[in-house]
Amino acid sequence: MRSLRLSLLWGSAQAGTSLTLASTAWMVSGLTPSPLLNSLLPALGTLPVLLPLRRRASGYGLQLVSVMLLLGVSLGKLSGWPATGLLMASLLAVLLFGIGGELSQLPLQRRLLRSPGLSIEGLRQGSDLGSLAGNLLTAVLFPAVRQFVPALLLLLPLGATALMPREQAPVGSADGAAEATAAAAALPSMAPLPLDRHCVLQGLLFGSLFALLPLWVRAVGAGNCFDFAMVLAAYGVGRSLQGRLPVLATWARYGLMAGLLLLTQVQALPGWGAVLLFVPIGALAAAADGALVDRLAVRGDAPLRWQTLQRSGAVGGLAGSLAMGLLTQSLGLGQAIPLQVLAFVAMALLLGRPPRPAVSS
Repeated sequence: MRSLRLSLLWGSAQAGTSLTLASTAWMVSGLTPSPLLNSLLPALGTLPVLLPLRRRASGYGLQLVSVMLLLGVSLGKLSGWPATGLLMASLLAVLLFGIGGELSQLPLQRRLLRSPGLSIEGLRQGSDLGSLAGNLLTAVLFPAVRQFVPALLLLLPLGATALMPREQAPVGSADGAAEATAAAAALPSMAPLPLDRHCVLQGLLFGSLFALLPLWVRAVGAGNCFDFAMVLAAYGVGRSLQGRLPVLATWARYGLMAGLLLLTQVQALPGWGAVLLFVPIGALAAAADGALVDRLAVRGDAPLRWQTLQRSGAVGGLAGSLAMGLLTQSLGLGQAIPLQVLAFVAMALLLGRPPRPAVSS
């Protein structure tokens, strides 16, 4: 029962995170039509992975502060404040949110995993369901001021655990405490998490895909916040279905995602059909995540492996979002999806190459 409560606590925070980031991305796409400036938003959100931060659970408080700042921005937008100032405040808030997440996520995961019966798989399921719930809330709550208040309320419950002194944090059992202590000792609080080349490449792909998605939906697809959130929700539903996929070669996953993205550009396809294509894209992306984490088995415990995936993916996402912003600033926003298809095809070809034979001396 306790493990279920902790999973829900984690899932609630992930719902608040998804609602915050999706709502901010849509709000910024309405403040500026520039692809480069829009790409700065996810780039700043992932920038903290490159900073030498001392990880601690109390860093979660920065995320709460950033949501309150975004709430102020949304109120200023309703009041007609200058767009430039609102844009700068939004970018600052997302940077603070990213710093808070980088500081607190690994310590919080390990603190929660000290409870008996709770596994990293349970936290991952809570994350996926929470993200899906956050995206659905983005669709039904509008304007932004109605989105950031629920986001703050969803983030608050985990704040009690995050801000609790370490010595007062609940410990489920002596074995759990010993395991958590040993895992924490294996990674100093300021030590940079290791990077993995394949995780970086995957992060580059998805960073470039989602960096300009809200602006593309608004400007090219002539959609609204509901349409944007439905794309994210379809992707989230797909991620929850990854276990139903047949076993595929690594290169085949990326090739299929390239084909599905290409299908979204078919003129005869209705809007809802393009949205539904993001369900299998999400399932394939989640399966690719799982395969990458399995490859990292020698890197350490499960939380560390997932954090390695997230950090490496964030580094790639930082490069991917800025690269896509620069390219579409020069070539036009309408080229975003074709460029993305080419990137997925390149990834499939790269991973599909046979390994080089060993050279005998």
